This record gives sequence, C-alpha cells and structure tokens, in this order.
Amino acid sequence: MTSDIRIPTPRSRFSPLALLERYGVIVAWIVVILVFSILRPTTFPTAGTVSLILGTQTVILVATLGLMLTLAVGEIDLSVGSVVGFGASLVVVLNGVVGINVWLAVLLTILACALFGLVNAVLTVIVGVQSIIVTLASGTLLAGITLAVTGSKVVTGLDSVLIQLVSTRWLGIPIPFYFGVVLTAILWFVMQHTPVGRRMAFVNANRVVARLAGIRVDRIRMGGLVATSVFAGIAGIILASQNGAANPQAGAYYLLPAFAGAFLGSTTIRPGSFNAVGTWVAVYFLITGITGLVYMGFAGWPEQVFYGASLLVAVSLGILARRRRREGVT
Repeated sequence: MTSDIRIPTPRSRFSPLALLERYGVIVAWIVVILVFSILRPTTFPTAGTVSLILGTQTVILVATLGLMLTLAVGEIDLSVGSVVGFGASLVVVLNGVVGINVWLAVLLTILACALFGLVNAVLTVIVGVQSIIVTLASGTLLAGITLAVTGSKVVTGLDSVLIQLVSTRWLGIPIPFYFGVVLTAILWFVMQHTPVGRRMAFVNANRVVARLAGIRVDRIRMGGLVATSVFAGIAGIILASQNGAANPQAGAYYLLPAFAGAFLGSTTIRPGSFNAVGTWVAVYFLITGITGLVYMGFAGWPEQVFYGASLLVAVSLGILARRRRREGVT
C-alpha cells in the first residue's frame, strides 16, 4: 500500500528563483537607474544626482532602521514620524531658544525620545495595549506637544557646529550618508551575528515558544520600541542640522517612507525577515525612482505613488515569502 503523504522537497538555496527573490529589489534598482539614465542622459547619470540621492536620505534611512527594530520583534510603531518631528524641534528649541550647549541639547533630545519610547513600551508590554493603538495615540499626543513647544512655528538658531558637521562632504557625498552606512553595518552584525539578533527573530516567530525557551520576550519587545524612538530622535536631530531649523509639522512626512522602506527591505537580501541591509537597499531604491520621475517632470505625486505602492507590494511579498518559508520546513 502506497502512502499519499508527500514530503515537500526544499527548493535549492541557489536556484534562480531563490536568487531572484533574494536580490530582486537590487535588480529592479539597477533597471531603474538604467532606464532613467537612457531617458535623461544629461541630467540623471551625473555625480550631482548621485550626491543628491545618497546625501539627502539619511533622515529617512535612520528612521526606517529604527522602525525595523520594532517590526523585527513583532510590534508596530506608528509614532515614528512624530518622534522625528519632535526630535528636530526639541534640539533647536533647547539650543537655539533656551541657549543650552549644543551637545547637551543633543543628549537631552535623545534621552527625551528614549523616555517616550519607554512609555510606549510600558503601555504595550506591561499594560497590554496593542502597540498599534498605543503608538497611534502617543504619536498624535507628541505631535501636539511639538506644536506647543515650538509655538506652532518654524524655530531657528541651531548652533552652526551641527550644521557644518552634516554639510561636510567626503568624496563629494555629505557625512550623514557614511553615518547611515556605519549604522546599517552595526545593525546587520547585531541582528545576524549576535545572540540578541537571534532572540529578536525567535520572539518575532513565536513568542510563546520563545518564552518557553527561556528568552526574556518582554524585555526584547520593550527594547525594540525604545530603540525605534531613539533612532527616530537621532533622525530628527540630523533633519534639524541639515535644515538649520525645525518645522514642527515636518515629522508626519516620514511615517509612510519608513514603513515602505522597512517592509520592502524585508523582501530582499533575507526575504521574509526584517534586515538592515535590505532596508538600506529599499530606502535608496525608492528615492532613486522618485528622483528619476522628478527629472522626467512629474512633480508632486511621485513620492506618494512610489511609497504607497511599494508598501502594498512589499507587505504582500513579505507575507508570501514567510508563507513559503513555513511550507519549506513543514
């Protein structure tokens, strides 16, 4: 009597389909660069465009890397944009309005953002409110606090030390780009080559099993939420330094790009898993496409279309990738 049960054969790790799945975004990025280089040969494939793309997206990259840490432990943080705006506004107010030393203002801003993240973490993990509800409410609250702190107007007066620091260039590219690269490399190492990273993946996969295995699940979840706010605060400081001022309403812009970059990043390099290198690739792929469309004369709508469509596609592909991984080990 023959059995009807079939054991699925795992796909080859180096099959063309697996390679395309793993590096699809990179391939698409190359295609986008080639297409716009052909369509706009005198303006797009230039050193100025490279500097524009690489040198102006550190704020989005840092905020997205921070959001990735919360998503990587199975939580959702909708306050990331508000924290970016708050961090930018607070550092300018402390330094330019109150007169506190610029480096102390930076430290106090980061601590304030960390405290905000801790409040989110306590309400989510200790009290038990869903993170999406907590961060939606707290983000709205923080946006209101930011308006109150700034008097609902653009604040100026940031010390020129920070402004000069972020405007310094090396090989024609502003210093913040290299900061983003180093930060990405650190997170890549932590998430893929340390016990902390393995615990984060375990918590995201199954909290109950992780708890039974002796992992401090609540501490990992809280750490992710706090880290997201810290990274968003740092992104805000970079934003204020790039502009030399802070717009209290600017933070709202960064919410959708952060989610689009984080989810699209989870579909590349390590499909089905939130990862730092994939996030880096996704952020710069998106801005390359947006920049190309602007060069083509399409102003205003490209960002919303690119970020919105990318988020929808990325979430769908991420779910499919995780489903295939589960079926592959069944």
